[in-house]
Amino acid sequence: MKKLAVLCLAVILSSTSCFAWGWRNKDTKKNTSQAEIEVEPNGNGYVGKLPDLTKGFKTSEPQNTKPVFETTKDFNSSEEIKPVPRENPAFVNIILKQDKISPYLNDINELLPQLENLLTCIEDNSDVQKFNAKAYFFTKTMEYLKNKYDGLPESSYYSFQKLLELSSHTRSLAALRAEAEKYRPYLAYTGAGYLYNENVINEQLEYLKTEIEDTIVILKEAN
Repeated sequence: MKKLAVLCLAVILSSTSCFAWGWRNKDTKKNTSQAEIEVEPNGNGYVGKLPDLTKGFKTSEPQNTKPVFETTKDFNSSEEIKPVPRENPAFVNIILKQDKISPYLNDINELLPQLENLLTCIEDNSDVQKFNAKAYFFTKTMEYLKNKYDGLPESSYYSFQKLLELSSHTRSLAALRAEAEKYRPYLAYTGAGYLYNENVINEQLEYLKTEIEDTIVILKEAN
């Protein structure tokens, strides 16, 4: 009986020790975790390792890539330079940028200064030589354009027909003024010499001036 009592007492004491050790160990772990985040007495923050907040914001370093072009030592050498692809229509259209204005409108724009010069010549009452020089230049240009647009739709344009009429009248008046200068001293102003009368020639110049002004308006409207 005495042995049984001693045995029971030993079991009770051992159970109490184990429970107390486990409780103490639990409190120790709890206090340790609290100590890791416990604020220091001097007010410098909390104790423990700070998390790395910049880890997700680090920039990636650029990598060295191989250039898409090949380097050459003799850059200015004609043997190293590749020829221009002149036969490639895509290259020619992009680089040269072909004019979108039609050739006919380009020709009209080149004619306008000629007509304006001829008009100024009449208004300034220039001599026969100067008038005939400008008239010759204009009529020769119209001969070229007539052959250029022969059989093409542009030849039936109203502006082109007006230019042909103006060219014909300009040529006739230039010939008349040249003949008047040549034959006027030998012919009277009556009969055959009437056409070389200065008043008649001035009247024809006024008609031509009006025709030139109307044609200039038509050409500008065509643009």
